[in-house]
Amino acid sequence: QVQLVESGGGLVQPGGSLRLSCAASGSIYKIGPMGWYRQAPGKQRELVAGITGGGTTEYADSVKGRLTISRDNAKNTVYLQMNSLKPEDTAVYFCKAIVPTPKGEYDYWGQGTQVTVSS
Repeated sequence: QVQLVESGGGLVQPGGSLRLSCAASGSIYKIGPMGWYRQAPGKQRELVAGITGGGTTEYADSVKGRLTISRDNAKNTVYLQMNSLKPEDTAVYFCKAIVPTPKGEYDYWGQGTQVTVSS
């Protein structure tokens, strides 16, 4: 079993910055791709940024140039540096990890952390 725990959310003014962290623990031999998703009230969950084990990244168009995903494989942790935040970035942010096992790949999700961008 794998547990993901996010931290770093909060209230920030427009133009401000936050750094989210997501640490994986449990029975882990290897973690595959990891990603950050967000869900605003009344909207579907959407991919914000993803990163492979080798460091290849992808971003939603709405966050390119403002948000940066990174990971520390030694610590089984993924980060999301959020700069130039806008009110429309307000959402609950979830991290996801894909964990390969001999029986196949499994998706694990964190519990979510609230990010509110408001003056």
